[in-house]
Amino acid sequence: MSIVTEKRLRDRSGSVCEISGTDENLLVYLVEPKTEATPENCILISKNLKDQIENPETMNPNDWRGLSDSMWNENLPVQVVSWRMLARLKNHDLLEMMYLDEEALEWAKATGEDQDDEGKIVHKDSNGNILKDGDSVVLIKDLDVKGATFTAKRGAAVHNIKLVWDDANLIEGRVENQNIYILTQYVKKTK
Repeated sequence: MSIVTEKRLRDRSGSVCEISGTDENLLVYLVEPKTEATPENCILISKNLKDQIENPETMNPNDWRGLSDSMWNENLPVQVVSWRMLARLKNHDLLEMMYLDEEALEWAKATGEDQDDEGKIVHKDSNGNILKDGDSVVLIKDLDVKGATFTAKRGAAVHNIKLVWDDANLIEGRVENQNIYILTQYVKKTK
C-alpha cells in the first residue's frame, strides 16, 4: 500500500478504525474485488477486524458493534464493508435500513462468499433434517398448546407444514383441527 493512501485514510478517519473507532493496530484494507489501493477502494481498519474479515470462523460479534455507526459513513468502501459484515452477522434489521445504489450493492455482494445462503433462514427438525413448506412431521413430545384446551400428543402427525419465514425455530401446522405454531426441536420429519 502506498504511504500517500495511508496518509489520506488517516486524515479521512481521524486516525481511527473506520468500523470500530479504535486507534490501535491500524492497517489499510483494500476492499475486494477492487485491485487499486486508492482511498476510494480502501478503509483504515484495526488488525483484529481485518483478521476476522479474512478468517470468518474467528468472528466475534461483539467486536463489530461499531457497524451501527459505520454503515452511515459517507465513504463508500466503509459502507461496503459494513454491509458485508452485517450480512455475515445476519443483522437483517440494520441491513434493511442501509441504502446502497445498484453499483455499490454489486461491489458489496462481490465477496466470493456464497450469496444464496447469505441471510437465508433454514428450518431443521430435531435430527437436523432440513424442513420445507408442505413436509409432514411427527411430534416427538407431548406439547401443551398455549391458548387452546388440548395437548398435542407425542406421535401426532402434522401434514403440510408451513415454515415461519422469519424464525428458523418455528413451523405452523394443523393439530386436532387447529392451526398451531410448533418449535422445530419437537418434531421429526417423516419420509
